[in-house]
Amino acid sequence: MTDTTPTPEILPADAPQQGREATDATTVHREDYQPPAFWIDSVALTFDLDPAKTRVLNKMQVRRNMAVPAQPLRLDGEGLNLARVLVNGQGASFKLERGQLVLSNLPEGDAPFDLEIFTTCQPEKNTQLSGLYVSQGTFFTQCEAEGFRRITYFLDRPDVMSVYTVTLRADKAAYPVLLSNGNLVEQGELEDGRHFARWSDPFKKPSYLFALVAGPLVAREQRITARNGREHLLQIYVRAGDLEKTEHAMRSLMASIAWDETRFGLPLDLDRFMIVATSDFNMGAMENKGLNIFNTKFVLASQATATDQDFANVESVIGHEYFHNWTGNRITCRDWFQLSLKEGLTVFRDQEFSMDMAGSASARAVKRIEDVRLLRTMQFAEDAGPMAHPVRPDSYQEINNFYTLTIYEKGAEVVRMMHTLVGEAGFRKGMALYFERHDGQAVTCDDFAQAIADANPQSPLAVHLEQFKRWYSQAGTPHVQAEGQYDAAAQTYTLTLTQTTPPTPGQGEKHPLIIPVRLGLLGRNGAALPLQLQSEQGVQELGLEATLVLHERQQSFTFTQVGESPVPSLLRGFSAPVVLHQNLDDDALETLLQYDSDPFNRWEASQQWAQRIIVQALADGDAQAAPRLPERYLAALRHLLADAQLDAAFKDLVLTLPSEGYIAEQLDSVDPQRIHAVREALQDHLAQALHAQWQTVWEQHHDTGAYQPDAHSAGRRALAGKALAMLVRDARRTGDAVWPGKAYQSFKDAGNMTDRFNALSALVQAGHPLAEPALERFHQVFRGESLVLDKWFQLQASAPAQGQGEAASVLARVQRLMQHPDFSLRNPNRARSLIFAYAQGNPAGFHRADGAGYQFWAEQVIALDAINAQVAARLARALDRWAKLAEPYRTAARAAIARVAAHEPLSKDVREIVQKALAAPAA
Repeated sequence: MTDTTPTPEILPADAPQQGREATDATTVHREDYQPPAFWIDSVALTFDLDPAKTRVLNKMQVRRNMAVPAQPLRLDGEGLNLARVLVNGQGASFKLERGQLVLSNLPEGDAPFDLEIFTTCQPEKNTQLSGLYVSQGTFFTQCEAEGFRRITYFLDRPDVMSVYTVTLRADKAAYPVLLSNGNLVEQGELEDGRHFARWSDPFKKPSYLFALVAGPLVAREQRITARNGREHLLQIYVRAGDLEKTEHAMRSLMASIAWDETRFGLPLDLDRFMIVATSDFNMGAMENKGLNIFNTKFVLASQATATDQDFANVESVIGHEYFHNWTGNRITCRDWFQLSLKEGLTVFRDQEFSMDMAGSASARAVKRIEDVRLLRTMQFAEDAGPMAHPVRPDSYQEINNFYTLTIYEKGAEVVRMMHTLVGEAGFRKGMALYFERHDGQAVTCDDFAQAIADANPQSPLAVHLEQFKRWYSQAGTPHVQAEGQYDAAAQTYTLTLTQTTPPTPGQGEKHPLIIPVRLGLLGRNGAALPLQLQSEQGVQELGLEATLVLHERQQSFTFTQVGESPVPSLLRGFSAPVVLHQNLDDDALETLLQYDSDPFNRWEASQQWAQRIIVQALADGDAQAAPRLPERYLAALRHLLADAQLDAAFKDLVLTLPSEGYIAEQLDSVDPQRIHAVREALQDHLAQALHAQWQTVWEQHHDTGAYQPDAHSAGRRALAGKALAMLVRDARRTGDAVWPGKAYQSFKDAGNMTDRFNALSALVQAGHPLAEPALERFHQVFRGESLVLDKWFQLQASAPAQGQGEAASVLARVQRLMQHPDFSLRNPNRARSLIFAYAQGNPAGFHRADGAGYQFWAEQVIALDAINAQVAARLARALDRWAKLAEPYRTAARAAIARVAAHEPLSKDVREIVQKALAAPAA
């Protein structure tokens, strides 16, 4: 499953029906796991679909788990009306107890028995978008993590895997398409204008992977023949009118199937594979076996309506959900504490897929940098905040709150470290052993790590396996201090690495981890120096790059025959998710920026240099009202811009200053307004000092010919967009009307959404008077395109304040936009595009000295909680780091959090987050 929480760059209902539980949520602990008392071998579901009252007949074959002491059968259920319970065709005694259907006096022994349950539910009242719900006249389901219990009573846990047969019955005119998991085995007509379809999934799956879709949809179809000779039907279902926007999605699906078969030997295992898109979806997408349900933003793309980033996201997310077919579906989680078993591994796989699809080495590096930037900006902050938790959590109150960057992105880095420690061939061997051992099972993170290690018994992973597993159990981001000592007489260079991990909530004591550190050494002229490592076995010839394994709190590594004091290039490719501290001077950073063979560390040198400049400017305070970039730094950027060998997308990343959020995480006390002012001043200077270069870049890159969403063309558009934004920004200083005019003309004439939106953004971000007519024109042209309007809302919510006075503030603009006819709080995408973009993507607009931004946040969290608790909980995370704020922000932020915590009723989703936030000590 893919989350859609934005990143900074980026109706009350019936309580039982909505699953709004009591506020005194029970904490679930990993150590309390017990196997299920019963197994459900097969499930036959029959749905009579009706928005107001859907009837669900659930026939199960159940047997006792003889390894567990005898006890009643407890089936989970929420918001259901129970009509009938039969055991082996006879009436059964039962009771309803704390959201469970409890059955005693069941047949003894291990022989299977039949259990039949008949219930009804009300999909049209389900605004939580979990379980079975209706969106724009179509039925959808979302069952991960615990949505299936809103459809029927069941053992709603991932370690109960069953074979499903599903029969759907509905009015044919209203619901002509009837879909469920697996293969279509029968369909036909019924009386009174109704019809049916019967689906059979031959593979055992947990209930969270169940799916059904019914509605007036159309499909793009493609038949393929896999490498093993098996034929498959691929289908992408959308609403009428959106079919032309599915070509890229189909190409991405075909590429994903081919890649998984080539890279890991994992074929598609069903006759058909289906994707369905809906605009009402809490997450990005869901990997239900054979029937993936997607948010439209990760399916629909055309050059007129989607940016290059949208095209890349479609490819990545389709890959992610398809790869779950094996890493998540065929092998699933024993319990929800093991969530990263499927998500961390599958994120790693989709990252590798995207890099392979990018092509060139520089394009691969761009993808890696983008992933690391997300990790360091957002996940590192999570690791340092009140919601810090291990990759494999120890406890939770609401599992939906643990679909986090720690589980996904940090979990992927843990898998990547395994890959580094065993190598590409070794990792593929480990994956093969993992499937050989566990196909069709629900297992743990330990089982995966054990398989990779057992397949590579001589690897550092196998040698240090138990210690490596601390990455799963220990929260927080490790810090690695690097100190180098050069001995000119002995011609040796000694590198000392020291690791520490700060305390996190509930975990005061931290133990050393296994940290792979890829490195190279450069001469002052930029030449790579041979690595000869002194060890107990003698001197090891390591070539020009090596991976050191840090496994103690402090270790020293001595390299011999080093003819000059070297510049260390450490943590190449970001080989471990750590914060690296090293005291490199400007000379060393310039050497790395200009000459390092590792693209990631070239980018990292630019970021560290810029970060140093920004932090110094912040420390200077009012003594330097308009900070400026040093000429040496600017000269290095000019040199880089002129380098014809570098990919345009890479240049774009290097020339992007660290974000305000990342800067804030480097400080002990955060003044968001001061950070914004300093970064804006340095952006202005960058625009001014490189004006001539920006003009050249625009002239060389703005015409990319016929639109193609490939990495090379996208990179050229990205760099041209940055140049245009800088030139429009500098026009504020000079009063020049030429570049704003060119931006407006480019906005009107653009042949693709990327160029159009780049031009619009340049005007809006600069606060130019042409921004308002451009925004109005944009809305008029795209008022019928939901996903494009999301961009329109998001751009305005994330832009700086324009003009003077409260009426010109970002908050006032957001409040006006909430009254816009095209805004709806009920639609997760629209809520994210406006409210989330403001609270999470506009620090200067949100963090107001008067606290008004925080009060607005509290109002919206409470309002959303009454409609959709999962979306509300995501918004609640916007103030996780309140304790780092300087006054007066800190007190005002805490008061807003306390306001939410005091509200009744409050879902357990939101309550868990605000209670943990309030427990955080102030800096």
